[in-house]
Formats: sequence, structure tokens, C-alpha cells
Amino acid sequence: MKRIAFTAALALAATSCATDPNTGERIYGNTARGAAIGAIAGAGVGVLAGGNDGRNAAIGAAIGAIAGGAAGVYMDRQEAEMRRQTAGTGIQVARNGDQLELLMPSDVTFAVNQSSVQPEFQSALDNVASTLVEYPSTSIDVIGHADSTGSADYNQTLSEQRAQSVSSYLTSRGVQDLRLASYGMGESQPVASNTTPEGRAQNRRVQIVLTPVVEE
Repeated sequence: MKRIAFTAALALAATSCATDPNTGERIYGNTARGAAIGAIAGAGVGVLAGGNDGRNAAIGAAIGAIAGGAAGVYMDRQEAEMRRQTAGTGIQVARNGDQLELLMPSDVTFAVNQSSVQPEFQSALDNVASTLVEYPSTSIDVIGHADSTGSADYNQTLSEQRAQSVSSYLTSRGVQDLRLASYGMGESQPVASNTTPEGRAQNRRVQIVLTPVVEE
């Protein structure tokens, strides 16, 4: 599995903005609300990784790229199917331009301080994987985040392990490894205050960011 330096991605994420899918309101940085919060940070990584780490060329050669004008429709269909497949699972789906983000709270996906996907959540990830297999012309970035409880080193490692666990699970269900990259952001990208239990719960999360591979 690829490990890519993401210093530039963090800088890009800090200045990114998105649109709240429910209100149409522009949202920025840590003031963003709902599932679209994660799309800000995730989009920065996804753009960098999907565009610059060699996956686009590999995916295009092995699977096929999307004609530039068709990317929006392709992602529309994938979004609709992903929303249908994840309804009622606790996974939130957000759209940011032609990128699609799945936001998985860690208390749904993992036990406390553990990095193995909980058995009761595997059926939801099975549905995610089946949709990813059905729409193969996308790069997939899996990004783990932690709250600030514990040491920064511990949180970094746990976030990496959780992202890797999700990536490995997806490949075990037929998603091509060449499409995937996983990252851990540790506690560096909070979306809520770490001073409250509710805020810490929001900060413990895993994102899956899908970026269309477009013909150049």
C-alpha cells in the first residue's frame, strides 16, 4: 500500500472550501458542518494523491479513465448508489465538486483504542466495496483521524492503522489495490473541540475520498 507525504495536502486542506449539500451554503475550514466537514480535509489529500502519485496513470491503463465531460455524471451515479448502499449504517456521504467523501465515525467502525474493523460493521463496508467495484474509474484515499486523547505519536499510529484496516478490508472484497492509498492524520485535523466528549467523538473518524480518474 502506498504511503505518500502529505505536508502539501495539509496546507491545501486548510484553505479549501466546500458546499453544504443540505443548505447550499459555502463552508470553510473548521467552521464547516456535518459530513461536508470532512470533505474539506479529505479533498486536499485526494486531489494531491489522485493527481500526483502515479495512480491515475495506473488506473487508466488497467481499468480505463473517464472522458472529462462525463466525470460529473459518473460521480452522480456513484453517489446515488453509495447513498443507497450506506443508508442507515452511520456512514455519511458528502459531495465536493466531482469528489465524493464517505465519513465513518470511529465508534461505528472500531472499538475504543482498536484498529480492527468491528464485525457488525463489515456488512456496511461490503456494500461500500461492491459500489467501488462497480465504479472502478476512481482513485480511493482512506484517511484516519484521531482526537487528542493520549500522546500525539499514539494517535498518529492509531489513525494510520485504522486507515490501513479499512483499505485492507476493501481490497479483500475485490477493490483493486492500485486504486487505494491510506494515510493517518493523527490529531492534526480536528473538526470539533477536543474539550468535550461530543467533540472528541466527531474527531475520531475515517474518511474515504473518491476522485474520478479523467482522461488527459
